[in-house]
Amino acid sequence: MSAAAARRGFASDNAATVHPRVLEAIAAVNAGHAFGYGHDPYTQSVERRLAAELGAPGAAVFFVFNGSGANVLSLRAALKPWEAAVVSASAHLHTDETGAPEAVAAAKLLVAETVDGRVTLEGVRRLVERPNDEHAVRPGLLSLTQATELGTVYAPDELRALADLAHSHGLRVHIDGARFANAAAALGLSLAELLEASGADLLSFGGTKNGLMLGEAVVVLDPALVPGMMHLRKQTLQLASKMRYVAAQFDALLDGGLWLENASHANAMARRLHEAVSGIDGVAVTRPPAANAIFAVLPAAARERLQREFDFYVWDDATGEVRWMCSWDTTESDVDAFTRAVRDAVASAAAPGS
Repeated sequence: MSAAAARRGFASDNAATVHPRVLEAIAAVNAGHAFGYGHDPYTQSVERRLAAELGAPGAAVFFVFNGSGANVLSLRAALKPWEAAVVSASAHLHTDETGAPEAVAAAKLLVAETVDGRVTLEGVRRLVERPNDEHAVRPGLLSLTQATELGTVYAPDELRALADLAHSHGLRVHIDGARFANAAAALGLSLAELLEASGADLLSFGGTKNGLMLGEAVVVLDPALVPGMMHLRKQTLQLASKMRYVAAQFDALLDGGLWLENASHANAMARRLHEAVSGIDGVAVTRPPAANAIFAVLPAAARERLQREFDFYVWDDATGEVRWMCSWDTTESDVDAFTRAVRDAVASAAAPGS
C-alpha cells in the first residue's frame, strides 16, 4: 500500500476503513447461488433481525445503497404531491443531496428554525399550524437528523415533543439516522429505546458511517406506507441485485453489539480530541462534542498547514470553522498525533513573521 493510500485523517466517517468483521461476513455469504433482489432467505432473516434489534419486530426493512437514497426513498413513500417535508437548516436533505429531494422525490422542503443543528419545537409549530391554504404546500413530514450534522443529538424528551406535535397535525416523522448508532451510544440508549422515543414512522438507519462498506436500511414502522415500497425502492434506483452482500454487513453490525462498539469508540475519540485541542491557545472549539464530530476555528495559516498532512473539511468558509470527524477506526495515536500537529501549526501561525 502506498503512503498516500495509508493516509489518516479526520475528514469523515465515510473515509474510514471497513471493519474486518464486516469483510468476513461478506466473504462468508460468498458461496453458492441465492435468489437476487432480497428474495433469498438469508436477506429476509437479516431484515427481521434488524427490525427486532430496533424494538419493532413488525416493521418492514428495505436495504438500500446509500444515505441519500434512503432519505429520498423515505420522502417518496411518505409525501403526497401537494405535501412538503419540514427539515433543519443543516439537514443533509437540504444541504448535501444536490437537490435530490426536489429532483427525484419532487418534494418541497420547508426549513424550520434551527439551533445547533436541531429544529426547535416553536419553529416546527409555526410551519405546521398554518391555515390550510390551497395556494401553499401542506407540511406532510417532519424529518429529524439524529445525530445532527453539527454533531449534536436530540434528547429523548425533545424527540417525543417534536413527534407528538407532528403527529397531532397529521405529519409523519422520519429520522435521518446516518449516525443513529452514534446518537444511541452518546445517550446511553439501545437502538430500540432511541427509536421508540423518536416516534418515527420511517427511519433511515445508517451503516456506511459505522464500519460498513456500503449500505443503509429504510425501516418502515407505519404499516400504511409498506405497500408499494418494493416498487419505490426499485424506481429510486436503490435495489441491489446481489442483496445478500448488503444484508451480510448488517448481520455483522448486529453480532455481538458491533454497532455499539464502533459508535462508542468513535464518540470516545471525539471526546479525547476535544479535551486535547481545547487547551491549545488559538483554537476555539465551537460546540461541545455530543457524538463523533468536533467543530473548531483556528487561524487560516494553521488550517492550511494542517491540511497538507491531514484530511478534514472546512465547514464554514466565512468563519473559518472546520470539522474534525472521528470514526470507528480512529486510534488514540491518531488523535495524539493530530493534536501535536494542531499545536505546532497554531504556534507557527502565531510566530512573528509567519
